Amino acid sequence: MPYRRLPNTDSARLRALKSALKKGKEVPPFKMAYTQSTFAQVELFINGFEKAIVNCKAGYSQQVERSKEYHSAVKKAKLYLSHFIQVLNMAIARGELPEKTRAKYGISVASHKLPTLSSDKDLIEWGKKVIQGETERIRMGEPPITNPTIAVVKVRYEKFVELYNHQHILQQNAHRYQEELEALREKADEIILNVWNEVEATYKNLPDHERREKAKEYGLVYVYRKNEINDFRFLDKGLVDFGT
Repeated sequence: MPYRRLPNTDSARLRALKSALKKGKEVPPFKMAYTQSTFAQVELFINGFEKAIVNCKAGYSQQVERSKEYHSAVKKAKLYLSHFIQVLNMAIARGELPEKTRAKYGISVASHKLPTLSSDKDLIEWGKKVIQGETERIRMGEPPITNPTIAVVKVRYEKFVELYNHQHILQQNAHRYQEELEALREKADEIILNVWNEVEATYKNLPDHERREKAKEYGLVYVYRKNEINDFRFLDKGLVDFGT
C-alpha cells in the first residue's frame, strides 16, 4: 500500500499549500474536501510563507554575489599592510630607523616578525594601529615609509573595512531571514497536515486507488515502497494500481 509523504523542503511545502488553495478556489465550499476554517488558514498563511522563502534565497544570493569582491579586498588589504610592515622592518635592519619606531605602530620593539593577520579582526586591528602610527610619525616630521606609502595602504584598508561592514550586514540579514523562515516552517507543516487529514477523512469510504487520485488533486503526495513496484504497471497516463 503506498503511503503519503509530507513535504520536507520549502518548495515542496509551498507546492502543497498552493495545490490545496487552488483546488479550494475551484470548487464550491460545500464540495471542498477540507474545511473552510483550514482553507482560510492556507489563504492567510501562503503569501507570508512564500515571501519568507524569497527573502531567504535573496539574502543568501546577495552574500554569494558580494563574497568575491569582499575576499579580493581582504587579500589586497593584507598584502599592502604586510608589505608596509616588512619595509618598516627592513628600514630598521638597515639602521635607517631605530627599533623603538615599532612601538609607534603597536608592535613589540624587539619583534622582527609580522603581526598575525589571519582573521578579519586582526586585519582591522593592525590596519588601524599602523595607519595611526604612521600618520603620527609624519605629523611629527619623521620620514615616511614608502613603497607602499601609508596613503596607498589606507585606501586598501578602508575598502576592506567598507566591504567587511557591508558583508556583516548581509550576513545579519540572511540570518534573520533564515530564522523567520524556520519559524514559519512549523506552521506550514501544521496547516498541510490538517489539510491532508481532512481530505483523506472526506474520501475515506472510497476505494483506495480512487481515494488517492481524489486526494492528489489537493496536493497530497503518495509514494510506493520498493517492494510494491512490481505490483504495478506503468501506462502512458501514469502509474495504475491493478490490485484495487
